[in-house]
Amino acid sequence: MKIKLLIIFFIGIILSGCAGVGSKGLVGTGVSVAFDPRTVGTQIDDSIMQKTISTKIIARDKKYFLGVKTKVLDGRIFITGKVDTPEEKLQITKLAWETKGARSVRNDIKIKEKFDFKQSAKDILITSQLRTALIVNKNIKATNYQIDTYKKKIYVYGIALTPEEKDLVISEAKEILDVEDVIASILLLEDLRIQRE
Repeated sequence: MKIKLLIIFFIGIILSGCAGVGSKGLVGTGVSVAFDPRTVGTQIDDSIMQKTISTKIIARDKKYFLGVKTKVLDGRIFITGKVDTPEEKLQITKLAWETKGARSVRNDIKIKEKFDFKQSAKDILITSQLRTALIVNKNIKATNYQIDTYKKKIYVYGIALTPEEKDLVISEAKEILDVEDVIASILLLEDLRIQRE
């Protein structure tokens, strides 16, 4: 079991190199500040909200440190990861809604199942393939997107500059072999409360 975990860890490190430098951005929101259409103030507010939510979740139970990820875009909260019970999922959703400034909460947390090395390796490969496709496509600002894959379902979070870019990202995700579903939480630039001039 430990060997399998080490193999996944090393595969993840090797494949995460495809994401490029600066994909976390200056304030850790997963979007490069240079391409981020939000104002600096909104980016800072989102970063503070994200850190607040993460702190609340980890304070509830330290096991969530690696198991649950949060993302905040323009006050909208996205949560992914794995927990042991449906009750835990509901509690984390409640914590997110109680965060000051929350405009909406999307909880894509899954209930844990027995570890499947083959499935995990496929998910890592799917994520890497999509990340590479976004980087190669010149009509997409790849640094504006965060990608998670769970059981052949791709979760894409980010900000699209145009509706066409949003459609391109979803199209690229659907073209990857073995993908069963694409769940896109992509905001359009025009939908943001405050935009960078």
